[in-house]
Formats: sequence, structure tokens, C-alpha cells
Amino acid sequence: MNRPELPFITPCTDGLILSVYVQPRASRNQICGMQGEELKIRLTSPPVDGAANKLCREFVADLFKVAKSSVEIIAGETSRHKRLRITGTFPGQFSSHISALAEALDIGHIH
Repeated sequence: MNRPELPFITPCTDGLILSVYVQPRASRNQICGMQGEELKIRLTSPPVDGAANKLCREFVADLFKVAKSSVEIIAGETSRHKRLRITGTFPGQFSSHISALAEALDIGHIH
């Protein structure tokens, strides 16, 4: 599952770790490519009272088709640079989501 073209994904024993750069107060929620070795995500909520963190967890849960409780911010609670742990229920659960994300990033559908 470790793909060199996706440096923002790190496999772990119970799922994966996702490194993201969050841009709050955007016009819509979207993945807009990579920034360095992080996945860049734009979110509509402001970085106030944990609103952007909550929306970030919800957005990533929807992206990987898991429950919101399966996404945890493990680093960067007060930063734009975050690391999220996404836990899965079976090995290989995220393979199709990762492949779709890689394809979209490679061919430029995500801006």
C-alpha cells in the first residue's frame, strides 16, 4: 500500500496515517492537490473552536468511506499541518480509495 507518488500516506498496523495541509475558510470543501509531501485540503469552516478540525475529520471520513469516529487527529490540532490516523476494519480496506486518489492527482482532476 505504500506508494512513492503518495508521500502523504503511511501504512500503520490498524489502517493508515494521512499527512494533510488544511486551508480553512475556502469557498468549498475539496482536495486540491499536494503541498510538499502533504495532501492539500480546502475546507469551508474557519479555524475557530475546533470547527476546521471537526470538518477535516468528517471530510476525510467521507473520502475513505469510514465512520467519523475512525478518523483521529494525532498531530497538528492547532496547526494547518495535520496528521490523521484512519482506522480500518480489515486489511486492504483503503486500497481502492488510495488508487482513485492517486489517479485523480496524477491526471490533474483535482486542483
